[in-house]
Amino acid sequence: MPIGPARMPLADHLGELRRRLTIIVVSLIITAVVLYNATPVLIDFMMDPIRSALPHGTKLTVLSVLGGFTIRFKIAMFFAGIVCSPIIIWEIMAFFLPALKKNERKWVVPTVAAMVALFYLGMIFCYLVIQKAAIGWMVEQTSDFASVIANAEDYLNIMMLLEIGFGIAFQLPLVIFYLSVLHLVPYKTFRAQWRYIYVGLMVLSAIVTPDASPVTMILMFAALIALYEVALGIARYVIIARDGKEALKWSREEYEDHKYEEELSKS
Repeated sequence: MPIGPARMPLADHLGELRRRLTIIVVSLIITAVVLYNATPVLIDFMMDPIRSALPHGTKLTVLSVLGGFTIRFKIAMFFAGIVCSPIIIWEIMAFFLPALKKNERKWVVPTVAAMVALFYLGMIFCYLVIQKAAIGWMVEQTSDFASVIANAEDYLNIMMLLEIGFGIAFQLPLVIFYLSVLHLVPYKTFRAQWRYIYVGLMVLSAIVTPDASPVTMILMFAALIALYEVALGIARYVIIARDGKEALKWSREEYEDHKYEEELSKS
C-alpha cells in the first residue's frame, strides 16, 4: 500500500514537494523563453477585444526605458502559465495522489480535466465578454473631463488580472460538485440556503474582479450563478444515480453509515 505524503518522513515529504515544484518552474521558464519573441503578437491579440472601446487612434505607451522588457517578460510568463496550466494542476494533484484511497483515485484524472477546462472557459469568457465591457466602462469614466494615457503596463496588467480572476472563479462548479457529491454539505442545504449563497457569490464577484467596475462585477455574478446552478444540477444527477433520491438529504455521517451498511450486506 503506498504511503501518502502525510506519513512520509519530513525529508521525503519536502523532497517530493521540491521535485514537483521544480517541474512546474522549469516548465514555466522554458515556455516563457520560447514565447518571449512572440510577445508583440500576443499583446496585439490581448488588445483585440478592447480596441473599439478605446478612443480612436489610441496607441499603447511605454513610460520607461525598461518598460518594454518588463512588459514582454510579464506577458511571456502570463501565457506560459496558460500553456502550462495542465502541468501545474496535474503536479499539484499528483502530490496528494498517494494519500488518496483507491476508490478516490479514479476521480483524479476527471478532476484535473475539469479544472483545466473550467480555467480555460473562464479566461475565454473574460476575453470575449468581459474585457471590452470592463475597460470601456473605466475609460468612459475619464473621457468626459480628461484624456487617458494608454500606459501599456496599466492596460495589460488589469487585463491579465481579469483573465486570472475569471479563470480561478470558474473553478466554483467543481467545489460545489464535490461538496454535494461527497455530502460534506448536503444537497438540500445548497437548495434551502440559496439566498445566502447568492449574496456570497455577489461578494465573491466583488472580491475577485480587480477593476472595481460594477459592469465586471455584475457579469461575473451572472456567470457564477449560472455555473453554480449547472454544478448543482450535475451533482443532483450523480447523487440520485449512485445513492437514490433520498440521498439528496444526507449529511456526511449518514452517507458513511449507508456505505458501511452496504459493505456489511456484501460481506
